[in-house]
Amino acid sequence: MTQVREVIRVRNVMKTAVDMVDGSTTVAEALRMMKYIETKCLIVNKRHDDDEYGIVLISDIARQVLAKDRAPERVNVYEIMSKPVIGVDPLMDIRYCARLFQKFGLSRAPVIEQGRVIGIVSYTDMVLKGLYASIPGHGAAPPARPAA
Repeated sequence: MTQVREVIRVRNVMKTAVDMVDGSTTVAEALRMMKYIETKCLIVNKRHDDDEYGIVLISDIARQVLAKDRAPERVNVYEIMSKPVIGVDPLMDIRYCARLFQKFGLSRAPVIEQGRVIGIVSYTDMVLKGLYASIPGHGAAPPARPAA
């Protein structure tokens, strides 16, 4: 007897609030934005239709600005971003998305549909909103903590 596993798509677990920034934005401005909206990454917008999206992560800022003692007010996002960004299709099975992340060393990626960013997905989203949600009884209350 084979068990049919429900396919969980990236669309079902992604965050739809995407935080975009211009490549010419300074790292200081990007950090203010990241702190205000409590995010770990910003998608760098295309400059024109033939351009590609980029991404800047907190870890990029740590490695390329903080560790190198560069002034965030004097560094532009385009200098430290990753571009072109690896995007994922909203209809991709999260198991394949996780394999893609593992293969390319990603922690998050924009979800791209018809050439436009419609969301962002991370390992956390795939595990907590996807894998965990597929466990039978996941709606039950968490186990009680032992008394101290």
